[in-house]
Amino acid sequence: MNFINRDKLSLRANVFKALSHPTRLFIVDELAKASRCVGDLTKLIGADVSTVSKHLSVLKSAGIVRDEKRGMQVYYALQMPCVLSFSTCIEQVARESAEWHLELTREHVET
Repeated sequence: MNFINRDKLSLRANVFKALSHPTRLFIVDELAKASRCVGDLTKLIGADVSTVSKHLSVLKSAGIVRDEKRGMQVYYALQMPCVLSFSTCIEQVARESAEWHLELTREHVET
């Protein structure tokens, strides 16, 4: 593996690591709808400001979200919308797998 490939793989790994928490996935879904400030996200998530800020920091470090100061508030927006396509793909494969397992169960019960 050369350095360029290693760097590309490291970048991908950092994005996957940043997305590996349900709260961060929720934040990505919310930011896909509209930019939000920490206070808005805190209310939606039901966690304290420091926890939400930490999650946002992880997402920002991976390049998934960006921030913008508006007056006294900092708003976050989705920087990497392609992660939504990946989420859709995961859900589709999971749904197909569940349907396949259900079909196998039906066939087993009928025989």
